[in-house]
Amino acid sequence: MNDWPQGWSGNNGGDRHGSGSASAQPEGARVMRQVQRGQGGAPRSSAPPHGVPPQQSYTDGHGDNGYDGYNTGQVYGGGGGSQGPGPDGRPGRPAPNWRWRIKWISITVVTLLVVVSVGTYFWADSKLNRDVDLSKVIDRPDAGEGTNYLIVGSDSREGMSAEEKKKLHTGSADGKRTDSMMILHVGDNGNTMVSLPRDSNVTIPTFVGSESGKTFQGSGRQVKLNAAYAEDGPELLVRTVESNTGLRIDHYAEIGFAGFAKIVDSVGGVEIEIPKGGMKDTKSGADFEAGKQTLNGEQSLAFVRTRYALAGSDLDRTKNQQKFLSALANQTATPSTVLNPFKLYPTLSSGLDTLTVDKDMSLWDLGSMFLAMKGVTSGDGKSMNMPISGNTANGNLQWDTAKVKQLVEQLKNDEKVTVTSDR
Repeated sequence: MNDWPQGWSGNNGGDRHGSGSASAQPEGARVMRQVQRGQGGAPRSSAPPHGVPPQQSYTDGHGDNGYDGYNTGQVYGGGGGSQGPGPDGRPGRPAPNWRWRIKWISITVVTLLVVVSVGTYFWADSKLNRDVDLSKVIDRPDAGEGTNYLIVGSDSREGMSAEEKKKLHTGSADGKRTDSMMILHVGDNGNTMVSLPRDSNVTIPTFVGSESGKTFQGSGRQVKLNAAYAEDGPELLVRTVESNTGLRIDHYAEIGFAGFAKIVDSVGGVEIEIPKGGMKDTKSGADFEAGKQTLNGEQSLAFVRTRYALAGSDLDRTKNQQKFLSALANQTATPSTVLNPFKLYPTLSSGLDTLTVDKDMSLWDLGSMFLAMKGVTSGDGKSMNMPISGNTANGNLQWDTAKVKQLVEQLKNDEKVTVTSDR
């Protein structure tokens, strides 16, 4: 009778662990304790091969059960957090601590995001042109609830070459005037954007010159609203708006022709719906067929400046400007722009380089203005023209005094605006 378990002979037991053996047992377990059973089933051990030290017991602590297998964790490693010793007796490599790795990867990513965000903030803040000093504005109305921004699109040609002026159909007039003006009210009861037609009839009040510091007494002189800007710049424009409305302006933001076109080009153009009949205006350069199309910077500037091709002239133009701002804001504030540094930074740079704001405007204020403008022009809020009652003798647009007074009171008290504009 064979003394080896499962019918193995002594020679077979040794040969099957040699080189080239088909045995599934590893080389590290080649030398195993030999167990023979004597009569009566009593186990007896044979002497270990010459030169091989005695092997440790493979029992489970309850007596020899005759098991010749491997001690779990001894050769391949157990279920703990590290591998057991290798064949040469040295400690095995510890198992990776994934919880620790994930923790430090997360910390690293968050740190990088914070560093990039802070760096971007200071970079953007340094690009703002804080050239408007509202402290020079005199006799100001009391501050109300919420925040009021005066947003201006000027026809400034500053920094434009002769070729660019020709391409953008801006002409070469000296100085600069306002092409569009809007009051944006940001409050807790809904945001409101009120367009101020450039041909609005206003009275120039007493004011202090922004450069000379000289006081100019008001004489009741009535002009178009954009003439106030042309006469003494942003400070007089703010003074005139406040004097004629009774609404305090908290912040001022202005962008010129070149900056507007660059922003549009930096986001790859803006998709807009041209109304039936198309649009053609030789003065602005507009020449569009009806239907949905993507406008580049040059075309976009022509679109928002067009008024001679519109039945309502300046009043219809302000509606187109609000329509375009909605499309531009929605396209700019998308993941494809915000999360793509190759689009985000050129867009920010184009806008901030040509944006003029007041000295107290922070990036937080600017961001609040942009998000509120995006929401209003997208339908989340109210957009309207300043209420108009007709035309004055000099051909300017006359505001509806009663409606304007009601509108201003609602804005000052940060109430939901119920006033409507018929035009």
